[in-house]
Amino acid sequence: MTEISFLRVRPADTVNELWAATRRREGATTVEVESLSAADRRAAEAGGLLPVAKSEGSDAAAWVLEPGASREAAERGTPGWRLTVVDTGDRADVLDAIARTGAAFLRTGRSRVADAVQFTGLPAIEARVSVFVDSVDDAVSAVEAGATDLLLRDWDTERIGALREALAPRSLVERTALPVGLSVDVVRETLDPELFTVYLNQIDAGGAARPRYEWAPGKDMPAPVPARRFSAAWVDAAWTEGTPTARTGLAPDLADILDRSLAGTPPTRDEIERLFHARGDEVDAIASVADELRRRANGDAVSYVVNRNINYTNQCYFRCGFCAFSKGPRSLNLREDPYLMTIPQVVERSVEAWERGATEVCLQGGIHPEFTGDFYVTVVEAIKAQLPEMHIHGFTPLEVWQGAETLGVPVRDFLTRLRGAGLGTLPGTAAEILDDRVRRHLCPDKIRTAQWAEVMITAHELGLKSTSTIMFGHIDDAASWANHYEVLRTIQRRTGGITEFVPLPFVHMGAPIYVRGKSRPGPTWDEVVLIHAVARIAFDGLIPNIQASWVKLGIEAGVRLLEAGCNDLGGTLMDEIISRSAGAAHGTFLDAADFERAIAAAGRIPFRRTTLYAPARSHTQA
Repeated sequence: MTEISFLRVRPADTVNELWAATRRREGATTVEVESLSAADRRAAEAGGLLPVAKSEGSDAAAWVLEPGASREAAERGTPGWRLTVVDTGDRADVLDAIARTGAAFLRTGRSRVADAVQFTGLPAIEARVSVFVDSVDDAVSAVEAGATDLLLRDWDTERIGALREALAPRSLVERTALPVGLSVDVVRETLDPELFTVYLNQIDAGGAARPRYEWAPGKDMPAPVPARRFSAAWVDAAWTEGTPTARTGLAPDLADILDRSLAGTPPTRDEIERLFHARGDEVDAIASVADELRRRANGDAVSYVVNRNINYTNQCYFRCGFCAFSKGPRSLNLREDPYLMTIPQVVERSVEAWERGATEVCLQGGIHPEFTGDFYVTVVEAIKAQLPEMHIHGFTPLEVWQGAETLGVPVRDFLTRLRGAGLGTLPGTAAEILDDRVRRHLCPDKIRTAQWAEVMITAHELGLKSTSTIMFGHIDDAASWANHYEVLRTIQRRTGGITEFVPLPFVHMGAPIYVRGKSRPGPTWDEVVLIHAVARIAFDGLIPNIQASWVKLGIEAGVRLLEAGCNDLGGTLMDEIISRSAGAAHGTFLDAADFERAIAAAGRIPFRRTTLYAPARSHTQA
């Protein structure tokens, strides 16, 4: 299926911050200036626009240059993805420029599109023919002549919606000043920090422009999911009030993956990545297949657990970029005062949870500089001495690794000791993204993927089951998500010890990596849908339970995901503060009645469970 990109760009002679901010609110991502000054660039950045220059000598995000100037830029080391060659002058000169620069785009006039396509159709040329269009009719004519990139000046969302409908069944995707599909690692190494920050704020995980809504995980507002579909890729009325295209209209490769998944053949690692590249109607199709697989595996039951999270310290000597728990910004009033609970205080909170009906306490916290493995063992023993029937779901693979290391014992010996003390299961957190390419920037001093897997496999071999997670929406991408899922599948095929998968959307507002301008502002809604739905498809027959995190998304959005592969809404939590520290506005507690009402309102059957998904026996009034 042909993909047509478009750019919402505003040409200008000069730029000031108010003008740039206004254009950004109107939908533009890019300002194009003939001769970009340092003041123009600062104003564009402050207003949220990427500056593009039409002459050399300016420090821009990208350049639109005539053939000779583009060759000179390439000779100085400018990568082709930052270049657009203008179709002007001698034919041989233009071809030489796009061939030698590797330019992403060849800009031409509407009357010259057919001629320009002759260049881009040649072997070893990857440039897209790019053209300004002023109407839907102009755009359709240009595309029919071979243009694959459209430049839009002052188009509102409804006109863009009309363009999408007119170009169907071609796929329409919005880009920024840079082409879609760039690796964030490549851009990070090339753009200076200020431009990189603007770029990150504009893009989704695939490098396309983000939809124009204010929602993000953790914000106290409804998710932007339309009433009759899942994808919120577009905000025009035709999309939000419409229904998805039938699966018969899907790209053949995607349809084949989904058909085979329904027939019991799971997608390969590369096919999982393809699913994550889905957009628009494809997202709805994937959610529909996930819902069918959920129905086969779980029926209409939706589970929850009455539990309490006990975050025993917010002091930590690791410096994870996503974590605001111990170091939230003072400017947002999110930073907690340093604290460390005593073991009697942890036990007291566990007793309170039991008296309120909890069957589980989840123990997680920072890695305190004074902690050794003895602390973890002692706290488990103390809880079990007071509450022998309480299930202790505790300690991330990072905590286990650190605990074993401080005691100078193998991980297996330390886990054996924890099991003997009464530990019931391990939370699958500290996973973030199980792809070391991402971990090097996201959590550089944390354990690597192999070490995380080593702890989990060892725990499972010792009879300790675990959950599993992914934390997504920051500097990750479809490739890293696919790698993460493949790691979990490898572990589960070997041990069968994972009980559930819990996607955790990145809450960006107070996260240090976002505050420093080095990450995206959380996942888009479509990415949230895909992470959950693809999990159901990828883990079909392996991990039976997919959870929606109401703490990150709100209970209403969590309930919507029950139609995209999810069958579990997590726990009551009672005082969870890690998400709140990052700026999440959703509550820190839901009681059992809240879950029961929300699940029943969705037409499903509430199921109060234990940590291991058995029916929970009520020992007191919740």
